[in-house]
Amino acid sequence: MPRFEIKGALSMQIELAGFPYLSAILVTCVAGLLVILLLPEERKAEIKWVSAGFSGTTLLLCLYLFFAYDKSKGGLQFVEKILWVPSLGIQYFNAVDGFSLPNLLLTGIVFFTGVLTMWQLEERVKEFFALYFLLVLGVFGLFVSMDLFFIFVWYDVSLFPMYLLIAVWGTTRKEYAAMKLTLYLLAGSALILPGMIYLYAKSGLHTFDITALMQPGTFTAAQQKFAFPLFYLGFGILAGVWPFHTWSPVGHAAAPHSVSMVHAGVLMKIGAFGVLRVAIFLCPEGWQYWSGVMAFLAAFGIIYGALAGLRQTDLKYVIGYSSVSHMGIVGLGLSTVSVEGLNGAVFQMFAHGIMTALLFSAVGYIYDRTHTKEIGELGGLSRVMPVASFYFILAALAGMGIPGLACFWGELVVFIAAFKVYPVRTVVALLALVVSALFMLRVVQRTFYGPLPEKHAQLNDVSFSLGIPRMILAGVLLLFGLFPALLFDVIETASIPFMNGLPR
Repeated sequence: MPRFEIKGALSMQIELAGFPYLSAILVTCVAGLLVILLLPEERKAEIKWVSAGFSGTTLLLCLYLFFAYDKSKGGLQFVEKILWVPSLGIQYFNAVDGFSLPNLLLTGIVFFTGVLTMWQLEERVKEFFALYFLLVLGVFGLFVSMDLFFIFVWYDVSLFPMYLLIAVWGTTRKEYAAMKLTLYLLAGSALILPGMIYLYAKSGLHTFDITALMQPGTFTAAQQKFAFPLFYLGFGILAGVWPFHTWSPVGHAAAPHSVSMVHAGVLMKIGAFGVLRVAIFLCPEGWQYWSGVMAFLAAFGIIYGALAGLRQTDLKYVIGYSSVSHMGIVGLGLSTVSVEGLNGAVFQMFAHGIMTALLFSAVGYIYDRTHTKEIGELGGLSRVMPVASFYFILAALAGMGIPGLACFWGELVVFIAAFKVYPVRTVVALLALVVSALFMLRVVQRTFYGPLPEKHAQLNDVSFSLGIPRMILAGVLLLFGLFPALLFDVIETASIPFMNGLPR
């Protein structure tokens, strides 16, 4: 691993493992943002093509990293480390492992398909895509960072653009939704920062480096038990942990299509990932101590999301509450304190992200044509929009846990792991998911079958070009549904060594 030292007024130590692919992803987002800002507002087509080009480049980089990762070696790879503020022990420290790689790939896929989903946007195109790139920059940064300080910075960078993206381009009480989302997530940020400062001070190591802070003996059991709930609730708010989830369905319903895709597909995952990377990595004894509470909140979230979804008449609200329920599965997996639970939780994070992105992308096309998300005003759409209907139905089936689609594997592994530890809560959660699946079938029946309203009789189906983002997402659901080992083999390179290293 090459090292470079720069002497003089600015002392800097740089450590790189080959080409800086992770920084290249961040630089690509920044470059795309700058080019968009330099283009005149009236050149809408060029702005869209630039957005597609730069987002496509990040996807290619993510694909390369995913397949170039050495599974036989495991651990942190593609390491980039620059000592940034020596007096505070802050480093620009990027790396990926089996936990972050699936989420990095997820972000690249949702980013690119989200740009294509908004191809027909005509209102304030320049500002929209500039904010969209800034939002995703924060997400990428959080997934690759191994420094607590930068994790906090990237977390906040990923949140602030959401307010404007929803308030300006959203629908359905958009100002209320944008403000509620921002206040809730800032509350989470207000819990994360004290937790970080507490661990930094108590460690005595004068560093924010996660790999240094997670060494055995760094923190006492009492310190871990105190700090863990700060991180769990702080990041958990963004992950839709009950009862701090109420911002999420409202935000889903109000956000423009591609922002809903990123919101449900990726942003909620950085909340769950933050719990894993920070709370669980740094406070493993706190994790074991609070695991029962985590399981209770996760199971209640699964049940609440399923039952609340039964009452919804808006397609986006249905997906929003479904996301709360499915993110509860992630939380349940994390609460098991087991290899199987971690494997299933991370797999579910990826699969749910792709599934919800496809649902919101499909709903976006339907809304653009019908100008309504109300289930009662739709019906029979499969007659005039069979392709668009197929994408929604496929994603709905994935959400129901149908074998052969990606979500099945995450749910299966999580529930197997959870049943060993929390049998009663697991059975109740499974029953709630059965109710949710039956209701989703009813939504499909009422939206795409039955009588076709006369006002929708002349609707056009999705064209090949506009269908590209939905094809990509559908293909990913099928690929990892049929070949789950592609993902599990990567995740296990992190979960097995981590669990083996825990104090017994």
